[in-house]
Amino acid sequence: MSEPEQDIILVENGAVFEITINRPKVNAIDTPTSRKMGQAFIHFRDNPDLKVCIITAAGEKIFSAGWDLKSLDSGAAQLDNWWENEDASLGGFAGITEVWNLNKPVIAALNGLTIGGGFEIALACDLIIAAEHVEFALPELPLGLIPDAGAMQRLPKRLPYNIALEMLYLGRRMPAAEAARYGMINKVVPADQLMTTARQWAAQLAQVAPLALQSIKEVLRAVDGESIRDSFHKMRNDKLPTYREMLRSSDAAEGVKAFVEKRKPDFRGQ
Repeated sequence: MSEPEQDIILVENGAVFEITINRPKVNAIDTPTSRKMGQAFIHFRDNPDLKVCIITAAGEKIFSAGWDLKSLDSGAAQLDNWWENEDASLGGFAGITEVWNLNKPVIAALNGLTIGGGFEIALACDLIIAAEHVEFALPELPLGLIPDAGAMQRLPKRLPYNIALEMLYLGRRMPAAEAARYGMINKVVPADQLMTTARQWAAQLAQVAPLALQSIKEVLRAVDGESIRDSFHKMRNDKLPTYREMLRSSDAAEGVKAFVEKRKPDFRGQ
């Protein structure tokens, strides 16, 4: 599936779904584009043939500048309680910042400057690969705003608290290499290897039994913020349908059998 002239380009490559933001010059996201991305993530979530998603952007300089401020200035989008005009089923800004029922992994392949809402998109992904020239920043405060699509919630969990505040208060840019040293992102690669690396990771994940792959996010989300003891209790006793289905699945039995027989397992998502 491909939409080469659209604000987002959607491509299915076997079990891998690729979303490319395509709004030059800065890949800013207005309300219609945000909703299209939400619909794309719903398609990814609900299609059993799709196992992994890669989100990236067109061009080489900017992954995304976040919200389209021109649409705010023109009145085409509102600022006060902006989320009230969003369909809650579409996962918040960009379709991913507030989606709580997407258990499949999403890889961010960052091709350039990742700022504001673009940074918040990346923080909402499960794995982050950045080209060497990528920088991160949150420039909202000088505009009289704060980043309210996930940076307030996620950034202090990815960075030392004082460093997160430095980015929030001062808006300073953080190079990809520094972000990797803090563990905020997974990997830094030359720009010409960005998509190759992302696709290699996606291909590796696509070989995993689907229910096991999806159980990771389901369990991690359920135990977030709990003590180790309480997280064990939640995993053993809470309603975690994907995890429970995985334990009973024929794929789990197949994985064990294939290991014993020293062959590649034939996972079918059952």
